[in-house]
Amino acid sequence: MKGSARTAKGGRQTAKGGRQTAKERTAKGAKAIVAAPPDERRAFSVRRPGCDDAVVLNAIEATDIEATDIETVDIEAADIEAVDWSGLPAPADLYRPDHAPTGLRALATATGLVQAADAGALLAGGGLLHDHSGAVFPAAVVAAPILLAIARHGHPQAGATALGLLDDALAFATHDGRRTRVATPYAEAVPVCCALADHLRRGADLLAAAGREGKLLLAEAAAHWRFDVREVAAEGGGAVALGSLSGRFPDGDGTRVAELHRGGRITALEQVVLHYPPEDGSPDACLRIPGAHPDELAAPAVLFPVRCVRE
Repeated sequence: MKGSARTAKGGRQTAKGGRQTAKERTAKGAKAIVAAPPDERRAFSVRRPGCDDAVVLNAIEATDIEATDIETVDIEAADIEAVDWSGLPAPADLYRPDHAPTGLRALATATGLVQAADAGALLAGGGLLHDHSGAVFPAAVVAAPILLAIARHGHPQAGATALGLLDDALAFATHDGRRTRVATPYAEAVPVCCALADHLRRGADLLAAAGREGKLLLAEAAAHWRFDVREVAAEGGGAVALGSLSGRFPDGDGTRVAELHRGGRITALEQVVLHYPPEDGSPDACLRIPGAHPDELAAPAVLFPVRCVRE
C-alpha cells in the first residue's frame, strides 16, 4: 500500500526501503523566509501573480465547517462536490485534482485499514499533497475541515489516516520552498501552513483527545500564531495593538518578525513584541510594534509570523 496512511498501531506506513517520514524528508531541505533588513520597509500587493487565489477563497467558503459543525457533520454527505478541485492552483506536474474528491469520499466511507490506506494513497499521491516530493497544495486547506470531521466520526483507521494526512500537510507546509499562499476569509494571501494551523485549532478538542499524536499536531499548529487587531494606539516611536492571539507567540523577551496583512497588502514588521500575553484562557493580548504608525495597523488587520520554518 502506498501513501502516508497510518497503520493500526498509529505508526507511519513506509514504502520499500524504509521511506522517510514527512518531517525527516523535509528537514534537510527546509528554507527559511528571509526578512528584509531593518531599515527596509517592504510591502507588496497580494494581487501579484501566485497570490490572487480567489478561487481558493470560494472553495474554502464552500466547505467552511465551523468547530461546532465538526461535531454533527455527516461525513458521508460532506459537500465535497461543491468544490471545483480542478480550479485550485497547484503545480500541474504534481497535483491530481481528481484524487481529492475521490479520496475524500473513499476515506469518509472506509470501513477498515485497507480501504483507509487506499484512500490515503490517493490524497497523499497528488490529491491534497505529494508525499514523494514533500509538496502540499491549497486543496489541503480546503479539505482540512472534512479531514477533521472524518477523524471525529469515521472508522478508527480512517480517522488515523485523516490525522496522518493533516500531520504531513502541516510538516510539508512548514518547509514549503514554494512559499505557497492561499486566500482566506480573514486575509488574502495567508501562508499555507498558517491557514492549516487555523483549521487545526478549530478541532482542538478532537486533537487533544486523540492521544500523543493529536497533542503533538496541536502543539505544532500553535507555533503558527495569528493576531487579529481590534484597536491601535500610539506609544513612543511606535504603536501598541490590542486584539486576539491564536496559537502561541514565541517565548522570550526578544522581538519577532511578522507579516502585517491589511487592505490587500502585506508589510514586513521587523520588530514585534508581546507586550501583554493572554491570561486565564482568554485570547486577548497586546503587541508592541516599534517604529510603526497606528494607521498602518488599524483594524481590520492580521499579523502572522514570517519565519514559520524550523531551522
